[in-house]
This record gives sequence, structure tokens and C-alpha cells, in this order.
Amino acid sequence: MEAIQENLRNIYGPKMGRLAFDRICPILESFPAKKKKRNEYFSEKDIVLITYGDSLNDTDTAPLDALIGFACKKLKNIFSTIHILPFYPYSSDDGFSVIDFFAVNPELGTWDDIKRLGNHFDLMFDFVLNHISSKSEWFIQYLAGEKGFEDLAIEVNPSTDLSRVTRPRSLPLLTEYQKKTGESVWVWTTFSADQIDLNFKSIHVLEKMVKVLLHYVENGARIIRMDAIAYLWKEAGTSCIHLKQTHEVVKLFRSIFNLLAPDVMNLTETNVPHDENIRYFGNGKDEAQMVYNFSLPPLLLFTFVKETTSILSRWAKSLVLESPDNTFFNFTASHDGIGVRPIEGLLPAGEIDDLIEVVKKNGGRISYKQNMDGSESPYELNITYVDAMWRNLGKTDEYHAKRFLASQSIMLSLPGVPAIYIHSLLGSRNWLAGVKQTGRARTINRKKLNIKNVFKSLEDNNSFRSQVFFPYLNLISIRKDQPAFHPNASFEVLDIHEKVFALKRSAKEQTLICLTNVSEMSQTITLMEKDISEMRDLVSGRMIITKEILLAPYQYLWIQVEK
Repeated sequence: MEAIQENLRNIYGPKMGRLAFDRICPILESFPAKKKKRNEYFSEKDIVLITYGDSLNDTDTAPLDALIGFACKKLKNIFSTIHILPFYPYSSDDGFSVIDFFAVNPELGTWDDIKRLGNHFDLMFDFVLNHISSKSEWFIQYLAGEKGFEDLAIEVNPSTDLSRVTRPRSLPLLTEYQKKTGESVWVWTTFSADQIDLNFKSIHVLEKMVKVLLHYVENGARIIRMDAIAYLWKEAGTSCIHLKQTHEVVKLFRSIFNLLAPDVMNLTETNVPHDENIRYFGNGKDEAQMVYNFSLPPLLLFTFVKETTSILSRWAKSLVLESPDNTFFNFTASHDGIGVRPIEGLLPAGEIDDLIEVVKKNGGRISYKQNMDGSESPYELNITYVDAMWRNLGKTDEYHAKRFLASQSIMLSLPGVPAIYIHSLLGSRNWLAGVKQTGRARTINRKKLNIKNVFKSLEDNNSFRSQVFFPYLNLISIRKDQPAFHPNASFEVLDIHEKVFALKRSAKEQTLICLTNVSEMSQTITLMEKDISEMRDLVSGRMIITKEILLAPYQYLWIQVEK
């Protein structure tokens, strides 16, 4: 409890910190007995599937039941964890404008369905703690001035100078609402008028959100994704991003987990440049166990667009972490697009412009954010990662599946826990009809799939889905059995060839050399390893009898080395 008291003092000061502790202490004391901590937070067997609760649909059953059926039939013993994107009742933003944090959206299923999935996989839940729906009962009670809800939202005089605030969107920062008394107030709405930012300066809000957090833990969450955490604390006259109090709130939740649920992990979602992102590791033991590796998706795309590994290799060398309690959450696609901010300082502006043009040619869209001077700049590339890897628009691309799988082989080989979006696993293309229906660019990679059609496509060896899905599953199956792919196993980026990404991973007397040709031409490389007695490619199962290796276009090898 001492760590929690210290966290609260750092957030609220001595007096308010004591009041906050008195408020949440009964909640902590009433929580069920803590679980025994595992030997380590993560291992090479940890692979996460990211999906909406209704990404797969069946007319004969509820969406969560369809997901359970598909996962148990196709993904058991391959994926360790399933991240179900917000499955709570919501009013907008495909689930991220939550009406009730404690309920399951009845259109998806029930808590029993969530627990049933948890019988087969570890679970990851979204903790949407920055904001709540304007249609929520909490906000309605705030507008009514009910006790305990008076300071739920952040009221701001619209004449206040907020020009320094970092904006992730181009929408207005403040939204006007009318209270039950007739009084008009302007409240902070970082992401949309329907998403009311919560006022964490209020210990009433803290109390409510601690209850939400522990409700998720009690219902089986092993990883808690802290959505939009960077924007949590607001102070007029500052950037309102990554403030000290925000980091202290992350530390508070880590302290609560340490006390009550030592196996549960914090995962911070901060779509920002790499140096800012990794600050959420704290000192290695007091903040997040994992952070999203946001720079990876755009850098990997750049690597395949330009067919050069130089920048990716240079950046990958920086992925060294001091603590065995920390690692990266590696991904290339999610429900959102490919972030542009995470490559600030890594790619020149002209190269970013080239990526934007590629995305547009491949049928994607570009989302923009508002800058301090009122101008707009690209914030996100909206496209499926599969189609980001497409070439020869309008023509047959014979390397499309191979190129995409090559990009995934790099993601899977890097230090960290891999996370794979269901539409990447299934080889989904851009859903342009969906963008037209909703008017939202992000809809492009959020299609709801008919599960019967998915099974039918997978049964057809010539279908694009089948050509992506089965080789991808094979790669994952191989990866999870290699100690050298432990998230914290040692790694070395090898500068072998400009068009071949090369990585050495080592652990428990196993050494792997991972090679990926990022180009459309065959490449020959020479391994400089000494005293090699035997080499075998784990992907094909073939023995390699020479240190001079010919890589076909977009070929990838995971070579086990015996010395």
C-alpha cells in the first residue's frame, strides 16, 4: 500500500493524496485474494491476436460466439492471447466512445462469452480512460449536477488560450453542452464532441476508474491496454501530453497490479515519436511492462517501398531495453491506421510524402491533425497493411502475398511480443465501400466478415486469403517454439546487405539468423559467422550447406546455427 500512497501524493499532493487513498482503499481491500505471480511476464510463446468482437459474423449466432468458434478451430495453440477491441456499449468511434464500462455490448454477446473465450486464451481488454460517451449515464448525471459527478468533465472558459495543446485530431478541442440548470458549459473533448474527457483531478473520477480497472482484472484481463493515455492530464498553458501526472497515474495502476494482480500487465498506447513512447517504461519496473512499437509499421512500409534496409536497421539497433520486465508490443496493423508521428525524426519529410503517395495510389486515405499554428499535417495513413504492400496498381502483383509475408517475418523476428490484426492474418484488402458508407477513413480496415465466406475462402488454395493465412500461421507456429525469439533474448542487427534485413537472435544455447529480402530482385549474401558446423532454415526445414546464400525476391529465412 505504501507505493500506492506515494503515487497518490505525487499526483494530488499530500492532503488530496490522503483523501484519494482513503477513497480507493476500500475498493482495493475488497478485491479478491491476489494471484501468484508467474516466473516472467512474457515468453516466446506469447502471440496476440487483435480483433473486434464482431470482426467475424454469423447469421446463426452472436458475434462473440462466432469469434470463439473460429479461434478454437483455427488459432488454438498458435495464439496465446486475444485482444478484443472495446466490447462495451458505445455511441461512436467503433467502440471507443464508451457508454458503460461495466457492460458487454448485447449486440456482441455477454460476459459469459468473454469468460468462455478466456478459458482458451489469455485476454487483453481496452481501458478507455481518457474519455467517456456523451450518452453515458455518468455524463448525464454530470449535466444534472448529481453528487459525485459534479466534476466528471473538464470545464474550460472558451476564451482560454489553449494554443499549446497537442492535437491528435483536427476537430474542435472544446464542445458546448447545456446543464440541467440551463447553464451552458464548454468541456474538453480531445477526440470528438461525443467523447467527453474525464477529469482525473477529481478523486471521484479516480475512484470510479479504479473500479473499472479492477472489474476488468476480475473478468479475466491479463493485459490492460491504456487507450490514449498520453492525453490523460490537462493543464492550460501546457502541451497537455505526457505530463508528469499522466506518468504518475500509470505508475499508480502498476502499483495496484503489483499488489492485487501481479500477472496483469500495463500496455500504454501512445501514438507518438519513439523517444516519447519509450518513456512509459519508466525506470523499467514502475510504469508499463509493454509499449506499442509505433515506429515499426511506417518504417517497415518505407523499407519495402524503397527496397532499402538502412534506416530500419539503424533504428532497430536502438531497441535494447535494460529491464527483463519490459518489452515492445510489435505490430504492423491494428484497428487504426499507420501512424505518421512515430517516424518524426526518423524519416525526412520528403520520404514521408512518398509514403503518402504510395498509400493514395494503393487506394488508402490520409487523416490529418491540427498543429499549434492552426495548420494541418498528416497524422495517419489509413489502409490495410496488406494493401500497403501492394504494387502495380491495376495490374496483377505476383509478389503481393510474398511481400506482405516478408514484412511480417521481420516483425515476428524483432525483440518484443508480436501482435497481429485479424485482417492482416486473413489477408483482407481495403474496404472502400465501408469508407463510403461511414465517411470515415479508418473504416477502410474494419470490415465485418461473414465467417462462412471466410471458411470458404480458406478452403480454396488459390484464394488470396488462403495464400496469406496458412503461411502466416506456419510462421507463428515456428516462432513460438524458438527460445531465441523470447521477447528479451539478445539480438544483433547485422549490416550484411542494403536490401536484406538481417538479425541475429540468441538465447538458451540457440542462435538464429533471420534474413529477409525486401526487394523484387534476387540477392546474394555471405554470412560472416565463424565456426559454423551446420545451418538449417526453420521456415522450409532445409539444410543450408554454404555461407553464400541466394535469396529469391521477398524470401525470408530463419536459420538455426550450430557451432
